Amino acid sequence: MAAASSSSMIFTCRLMIYLIVIVSNYSIGPQMVQVAEGSRAFFVFGDSLVDNGNNNYLISIARADSYPYGIDFPTHRPTGRFSNGLIIPDLISQKIGSREPPMPYLSPQLNGRRLLVGANFASAGVGILNETGAQFLDILRMFRQLNYFKEYQQRVQALVGKQQTRRLISQSLVLITVGGNDFVNNYYSASSISQSRNLPLPTYVKLLISEYRKILMNLYQLGARRVLVTGTGPMGCAPAELAARSTNGGCSAELLRAAALYNPQLTQMLAGLNKKLGKDVFISANTRQMHADFINNPQAFGFTISKVACCGQGPYNGQGLCTFLSNLCPNRNLYVFWDAFHPSEKANRMYAEMITTGSTDYMSPMNLSTILALDSTT
Repeated sequence: MAAASSSSMIFTCRLMIYLIVIVSNYSIGPQMVQVAEGSRAFFVFGDSLVDNGNNNYLISIARADSYPYGIDFPTHRPTGRFSNGLIIPDLISQKIGSREPPMPYLSPQLNGRRLLVGANFASAGVGILNETGAQFLDILRMFRQLNYFKEYQQRVQALVGKQQTRRLISQSLVLITVGGNDFVNNYYSASSISQSRNLPLPTYVKLLISEYRKILMNLYQLGARRVLVTGTGPMGCAPAELAARSTNGGCSAELLRAAALYNPQLTQMLAGLNKKLGKDVFISANTRQMHADFINNPQAFGFTISKVACCGQGPYNGQGLCTFLSNLCPNRNLYVFWDAFHPSEKANRMYAEMITTGSTDYMSPMNLSTILALDSTT
């Protein structure tokens, strides 16, 4: 009997230890809340410049899930990122101290504690307007990205409760990059059947700014309080546009005009929103100026080639898709562009650094490092 009693006690103790381990590893109570308090969630919205794999889960032709995409990624495998390696959200995650970037929201692996890191809702091919990107089939248009953000909050609320979810969202950082496709894959695209193409360019730009304002206010109403908003870049200097429109090596004058009209109005709109809200919620990143600097003075940033894509074919390697059959440069660090439209990892690193520490020439009203310093004191 004594031996049986001793065995029973040993079994009971082992069972208790096992249960303690299970609870500590999988509890959704105090430990999960502690994770939310100890790090800043990060959310990403927009297009292919920031999509890290959502389109892998969609029936879409806007995909980056095959070689040589990802050739310089840590795994050396394609992930759905439109780059040879890391993209801006990966690098911003590092800047804010996250252990890992937010996963694509459509990934089945995004669950449990990973939800508290944040989520990436971006989808290649989308624009500000719902009509943009129709040629890419199934994509997460901006209203769907915002709907998924609502769903995300419900999922997190089930983990940590309503109060902690609100806190996680209000203390988070948001990055949104959208607008370029409204020009290159809508207004100036021969394959687009959009009625808005019939508008004069200044009227079209005003339409985009008006619709973008609604998107940003929706983000604010969903709890976002620090939102990095990037501009379009000098779209006319992308290898695809050079291949299609350039006759003497110069950038497309019409697309440069579009960027020159759109980006200042975007910055002005963001300033107006901040004034209305009485606080600096929306931070403007002048990626147009950043990219223009890369193109006009590539050597100053460690680049050698600023108008030819690393991966592609035809003039400027700007025709068609980047595939295993394409020309592929041996040293990606020398190129501003990875493919016909998207920056190399090296260029993305430059963008992330300018967003973090850049002067008011690039960031308005402040850069990311200032945001982090201010928020650490409140």
